Amino acid sequence: MKLLSRICVLLTLSFAALTAQAFEKEPFTQDRFEELQAAGEVVLVDVFATWCPTCAKQQNAIAAYAEANPDNNFHVLIVDFDDDKDLVRKFRAPRQSTLLLYKGSKQVWFSVAESRPEVIAAELDKAINSKSKS
Repeated sequence: MKLLSRICVLLTLSFAALTAQAFEKEPFTQDRFEELQAAGEVVLVDVFATWCPTCAKQQNAIAAYAEANPDNNFHVLIVDFDDDKDLVRKFRAPRQSTLLLYKGSKQVWFSVAESRPEVIAAELDKAINSKSKS
């Protein structure tokens, strides 16, 4: 029975990882970030590490939100915690699993290690539904 249980857990995690990978993210570039901010777009900067289980949970939550809300427009720009140290410092990310949410040029949320889907969804909803474009 233990073996069957472990197999089920592995299959569930594999499916979740595939779902998260299906969601489109872009590597962070300053030009793209400024372009999206100038257009008043909602931008989630995701400071992640490939080895980080909390980051994987966050990415699953973001992908699930995008899938459940296809009409909610937002962009995800990724910063690799291990390879993009200048950007990690720029965003003052104390560790991997840092999420920064912007509406236009205004930062509206900053989180470290928040992986609860309902919290991430609520913050995305607030930013997407806010009227301000600055």
